Amino acid sequence: MKLKMMYSFLKADIDLIEKELEAAIESQSPLLQEASLQLIHAGGKRIRPVFVLLAAKFGDYDIHKIKNVAVALELIHMASLVHDDVIDDAEMRRGKPTVKSQWDNRIAMYTGDYMFARALEYMTVIENPQAHKILSDTMVEVCVGEIQQIKDKYHYGQNLRDYLRRIKRKTAILIAASCQLGALASGAKENIHKALYQFGYNVGMSFQITDDILDFTATSEVLGKPAGSDLLQGNITLPVLYGMENKEVHERVMKVHEGTKEEAMTEVIQAIKASNAIEQSHELSQRYLQKALSNLDELPNGRTKKTLRDIALYIGRRKF
Repeated sequence: MKLKMMYSFLKADIDLIEKELEAAIESQSPLLQEASLQLIHAGGKRIRPVFVLLAAKFGDYDIHKIKNVAVALELIHMASLVHDDVIDDAEMRRGKPTVKSQWDNRIAMYTGDYMFARALEYMTVIENPQAHKILSDTMVEVCVGEIQQIKDKYHYGQNLRDYLRRIKRKTAILIAASCQLGALASGAKENIHKALYQFGYNVGMSFQITDDILDFTATSEVLGKPAGSDLLQGNITLPVLYGMENKEVHERVMKVHEGTKEEAMTEVIQAIKASNAIEQSHELSQRYLQKALSNLDELPNGRTKKTLRDIALYIGRRKF
């Protein structure tokens, strides 16, 4: 089953969020608005808004209130992508030119900052102080993660703990916050929103590990960028860490730098795939997935719980 079919009953509300996202980035600066719109129109799974909506189903669901939370979380996600593309000097995202490649780094950074600010503005409709504390803590972690990503570039002495901490900040914590804030904003009970936070965290970890695997196993057509791009940009992901346990792979990886040619990169990718690194990475992703599924045991049965389970399984087992 396709991902969108799993939550098709939310289509009207998701369509409303899409319109709200466009409204959210309206600006008196035509350049800022055009750059923001470029990212929105580039598409995306909208996983974070979907999690906000589903989590809100465990409380008093009011789309006109919940939509603000969903928009805020997606804006934060998009802002972090714009900043990531500057950090990685990325020309393409999802097969389309990045904001920084269409304009420049300065415009891209201001675009990301603008989206962060609009996200905070959208959250003001939520009167719960705990929700604002969770959001601000999340944004701090995301920003710290961006700085750490810069420091870790081409740092081949990283360990598993460094990697897990980085992907927590890069991906997992924002998905966890989406789940928790959706529930909080709808007035769900404390045990519910805490269970949803843990669910989102574990799904997010599995999601990012799978993404990092796909960077080596998927085609460039599917990825919208050349395979192995993360490593070429200096990002040491889980398959690389596991692969480097093999002496031959370790030697090949250590030679990768910004100007490494395509032929040499192809050899590195093949060496990593020939090792046990992909299988080991899948195993860790599956461990996080199983934790996420066990977190759902604390939630009441029904369509929403089943949908969360279906999405988690899709995320953890996708091949593209």
